[in-house]
Amino acid sequence: MGAVTWLAMRDVYVLGSTVTPFKRWPEKSHFDLVREAYLAVLEDSGLDPARIEATAFGCCALHLFGQSNLRGQVLLLPLLREGKYPKNAPIVNVEAGCATGALALAQARAQVASGECDIALALGVEKVFIPEAPHKMKELFEAGMDLLRPEEWQALYAASAAECGTTYAPHPARITILDAVALSASWHMKRYGTTKEHLAHVASKNHAHGVMNPNAQYREAISVEAVLADKAVVHPFTRAMCAPMSDGASAVLVGTKEALDSLGKNRPRVRIAALSAANGARTSHNEDSVTKVAAKRAFAKAGIAPSALSLAEVHDATAFAEIAAIEDIGICNEGEGGPFTASGATSLGGSIPVNTSGGLESKGHPLAASGLAMTHEIRLQLEGRAGERQSKSPTWGLVHNAGGLVAFDESTSVVGLLEREA
Repeated sequence: MGAVTWLAMRDVYVLGSTVTPFKRWPEKSHFDLVREAYLAVLEDSGLDPARIEATAFGCCALHLFGQSNLRGQVLLLPLLREGKYPKNAPIVNVEAGCATGALALAQARAQVASGECDIALALGVEKVFIPEAPHKMKELFEAGMDLLRPEEWQALYAASAAECGTTYAPHPARITILDAVALSASWHMKRYGTTKEHLAHVASKNHAHGVMNPNAQYREAISVEAVLADKAVVHPFTRAMCAPMSDGASAVLVGTKEALDSLGKNRPRVRIAALSAANGARTSHNEDSVTKVAAKRAFAKAGIAPSALSLAEVHDATAFAEIAAIEDIGICNEGEGGPFTASGATSLGGSIPVNTSGGLESKGHPLAASGLAMTHEIRLQLEGRAGERQSKSPTWGLVHNAGGLVAFDESTSVVGLLEREA
């Protein structure tokens, strides 16, 4: 048997990125949003589209609009026919619930790192607001859970509710995942003393950041008191603590150092130092979360500790999700996410700003576009191009994108680390 030859993985850089405004776009089709994001990322990068060698395309809910398969192939076809997308460049469709965007980026990065190609595109699009068929909006989110064996998680959630002194009573008009996450929040509150006021500090902080983001769905500041007084959704969440229904698209172009240099850019180089994914499985809150596992892998690959981070974009589908994420990532100690946020540490100007984009709670959450939009925000920050929400001289940024629910874990969690090189 011959000797095994190991190929060194190549460094991968961000060549360009973009995001459309996130909001409810009933007048825009998937084709419209894809076109907007695709042409904008080409303009941002200055790249000749003929140089794109592969695309990882993310979309979760196109089947609700009549297209179950070949999502990227269909939505990019008009651009191909116009000569704007390269003929015969392969398109790989990616779907992992709300984690789709970051997983598409992982696919594109892997293509470049392995030497399969020099330049690849990751693009995510979603239309979540379907006013003509509201039942489809609920169907979209319910598909993020195990629908083949619901009795397993229903029994688990009922037992957890009893342990926390609350009830598990999902409502037909409410997304079931919210009830499940509310149970996790209740457990955290019971064990660590986290309060509704802590959750309100997260939401208020993110809405304040969103005021400075021209692409955010909500651009109004909300005080902690107003967050607490907002419409109740399910204990302990109010409406302002939860991500809204959003439509939108985002895209990230990645390539080798040589590809980046060929564009003649004078801005700093942003390298994707690590991008690690993990699948969730825990049935107890006492086990390590899938985000903790993915984060440990990412930090080990990048060779840094959480203390090296300058800022982070995390998956705050609810205010509690941000508290859990910053603890699992290691930004603060376990059980201290609420007080850490209330101290101002995660606000712009704090020791480690979190969700300077406004987060999902303010920026919006068009599922497959969210992880790529997070990457776009970190890239802008590292390049010093985030405008009035710019953090001071960041060098390392983190992206955390998670989706679906398996018992007490996200089905998939992706953690990426981006570095601004000198």
